[in-house]
Amino acid sequence: MIAQVLAADAPNTVQSIVSFFAKGGLFMWPLLACSIAAVTTIILRGIALRRKNVLPLVIESEIERLTPGGNPERLARIVQNDSSSLARIVRVALQQLRAPRSENVEAVETRARHEMVVLERGLIVLEVITGIAPLLGLIGAVSGLVHVFSHLGLSGGASDTKVIALGIAEALNATVFGLSIAVPTLVAFSYFSKKVEVMSVEMETLVVELISKCYFGRPESSAHRVTPSAAPAMARTPAPLG
Repeated sequence: MIAQVLAADAPNTVQSIVSFFAKGGLFMWPLLACSIAAVTTIILRGIALRRKNVLPLVIESEIERLTPGGNPERLARIVQNDSSSLARIVRVALQQLRAPRSENVEAVETRARHEMVVLERGLIVLEVITGIAPLLGLIGAVSGLVHVFSHLGLSGGASDTKVIALGIAEALNATVFGLSIAVPTLVAFSYFSKKVEVMSVEMETLVVELISKCYFGRPESSAHRVTPSAAPAMARTPAPLG
């Protein structure tokens, strides 16, 4: 029964959407492009920022299982063919174990900065759309009002009223469409930004723990010892791990 009702209402719904879009004027097209770009970016970032693609549980568990001064051979095998951000940073750290700790930390910092760029990829698109969608809606509103006042008084009676109604519809539809794009895009941008920040801090903590365990017992002269408290969060710009 519900399916039949929905099927019966579907043509009316589609017709209402088309009518809403058509009455919005020229600026509905760039707003439509913004909405498509926003939805596409949100889907792609949602997939890319899944925890298993950034911080696989098996690598976290192996780093925590590793004893201070222990052999990280098993961890090296795990991260060898893993494509996650944490695995790429850990590979760099393990490849530099023969080098002094300071050189290892420097190499890890370089890789961490690259991984932060990868994690934040696409967020600039959401940020831009959040800013321009309401402005495009506002321009559409002004355009509709311009049409109203430019035709006001040029014709009389019902024709004049129709022009005014179409101009007001254009103004309101563009504004509503712009805001309806900006609000969910802003929510998605804030969510993904916070998620990247949290995961970057977790990655930093794990890598600091790994380096501390791998260099456990080595003379301090070979490198400066680091504690997690000495390294600011990697969020946005990865800070020194050592």
